[in-house]
Amino acid sequence: MDLPAGARMEVLLAPVEGWPEAIAASRADVFVCALGTTMKDVGGDRDAFRAVDHDLVLASAKAARDAGIRHMILVSSVGADAASGNFYLRTKGEVEAQLRKLGFARLDVLRPGLLVGKRDAVRPIERLAMVFAPVMNLFLNGKARRYRSIRTSDLADTILALAQERSAGKFVHEHDALRYAAKRSVDYREAREAA
Repeated sequence: MDLPAGARMEVLLAPVEGWPEAIAASRADVFVCALGTTMKDVGGDRDAFRAVDHDLVLASAKAARDAGIRHMILVSSVGADAASGNFYLRTKGEVEAQLRKLGFARLDVLRPGLLVGKRDAVRPIERLAMVFAPVMNLFLNGKARRYRSIRTSDLADTILALAQERSAGKFVHEHDALRYAAKRSVDYREAREAA
């Protein structure tokens, strides 16, 4: 795993069946879940897709809750809706609904649009969308703003900011809220560096 110079990170590796023990061993305060696959990666098999994006997410969340972690941050998708006719969005919406029932003191659901930035595997259509994303964002206004793209680095900053939150509740963050939280994280980091 490549890390920036000076970065410190402990990586716990385990087969899926050992994840509950690894999650408990982490003694974490916040559980961040960005698990997901693509229909292409599972060969179009809906059951295999659901096994990752629903079942594995939910099992990991239960393991985190059972380990005493009180705050969960989930990276979901813009448009997630348990009643959607779209299989992908319905699966995301269903897992969100079930996570709300698990009893985390705080649950932050992040619903980004297209993620723009360096990624290991990018499908050709996504690559093209990334090129045109800045222009497309200009046309996504009003209720459509939530579909605007966001840089992966901004999403990471959002996660860092939300991990510091202490108030209880269940929150859904779409484009504008994601950007606001990312800015808070950057402002906080700059203030710390200046001190």
